[in-house]
Amino acid sequence: MRIYDIIRKKRDKEELSKEEIEFFVDRYSKGEIPDYQASALLMAIYLNKMNKQETAYLTEAMMNSGEVIDLSKINGIKVDKHSTGGVGDKTTITLAPLMAACGVPVAKMSGRGLGHTGGTLDKLESIPGFSIEMTPEKFIKSVNDLKIAVCGQTASIAVADKKMYALRDVTATVDNISLIAASIMCKKLASGADAIVLDVKTGDGAFMKTLDNSFALAQEMVEIGTAMNRETIGIISDMDEPLGYAIGNSLEVIEAIEALKGRGPKDFMALCETLGAYMLVSSKIATNYEDGVRRIKEALESGAALEKLKEFVTNQGGNPMIAEDYSLFPQASHIVEIKSEKTGYIDKIEAEAIGVSAMVLGAGRETKEDELDLSAGIILKKKVGDFVNEGDTLAVMYFNREEKFEDAKRRFMNAYIITEEKSEPKKLIYGVVTKDGIEKF
Repeated sequence: MRIYDIIRKKRDKEELSKEEIEFFVDRYSKGEIPDYQASALLMAIYLNKMNKQETAYLTEAMMNSGEVIDLSKINGIKVDKHSTGGVGDKTTITLAPLMAACGVPVAKMSGRGLGHTGGTLDKLESIPGFSIEMTPEKFIKSVNDLKIAVCGQTASIAVADKKMYALRDVTATVDNISLIAASIMCKKLASGADAIVLDVKTGDGAFMKTLDNSFALAQEMVEIGTAMNRETIGIISDMDEPLGYAIGNSLEVIEAIEALKGRGPKDFMALCETLGAYMLVSSKIATNYEDGVRRIKEALESGAALEKLKEFVTNQGGNPMIAEDYSLFPQASHIVEIKSEKTGYIDKIEAEAIGVSAMVLGAGRETKEDELDLSAGIILKKKVGDFVNEGDTLAVMYFNREEKFEDAKRRFMNAYIITEEKSEPKKLIYGVVTKDGIEKF
């Protein structure tokens, strides 16, 4: 078998066999196929697409290119949640303790962020003392004892994906549904969960900008998960404006804690409730969606979810007092209110531009080498549909890098579209994709 023949075949719009896809993934991950030939094949896939069978073969081959985690020593049905990313998306930090309080074993392996803000690990590390380093033994014991543990993703998971993604990033071959779906699902499947709930974002601040593409990606991932005998559900949620009010690592953790106290922003609480209810159904703890919602409300109102967060933080070396005293988080030396220059209704907030503004302040990484400022970020005071007068506060910026403020402010102001007429409110949840099909709301 030759890589040349595989490239030619896909160039000519022919279907690749399981053996050909496995050959490519295996040899490329070992460095036996050069980047120029891998780039040629990825471009052929990008232009000529893959069918569902090819996509499933690619996902499985990428999953098997590294370590496949065995979570069989953990009691119960393990349900993983994955978000395709967005601005102000801190759902894991609320959902993990909430699900654990409801009896779902949460064995989560997360990554760091590249872009608007840090990833889940970066956010958790804004908690003083919190460690994401755990031995496999402690990880398993923690989930069996407390129902919850979050650790860093091992570098040996889905080795081929890391190499392929880096190559796709510099060869304009990222934006292909089969390649995106395989990249996400190979890591989720290798992480050992029994069931997977996917939060697929749509809109300005999302990877998928259109509703049709978001549904198509969710369907592709659900079909891959189903083919690999994992119950998989995709929820399409809005990312046309930031989620909640907080953007930035420690600021997002504080907002996630407020949600566990039942005081989170309405959109954020509703999303956590939706994702959580489907996780409870997938874990067989809830009999149906409504039962899942009831259990979530119970865990919040009783304080069990907040107590679970404190247990989780303590177990991983962090200071549980952060749940009561937010001054224990890293503090910014500059706090500046951003005022509206117009009077009217907020018609749109370009989520991506807000995310970039927070990144400029230090909340995110533009390159892997960038150092995060865990105290930096933005707290929105007005969102889409709100009325503002000229001079009203739109947001508060937190930062230490004074020289970055004007650039961040300019980007932020350009992201707010203020009009005379109030627009119709958008949906938060657009639909659900299961193995039985698509249900649009």
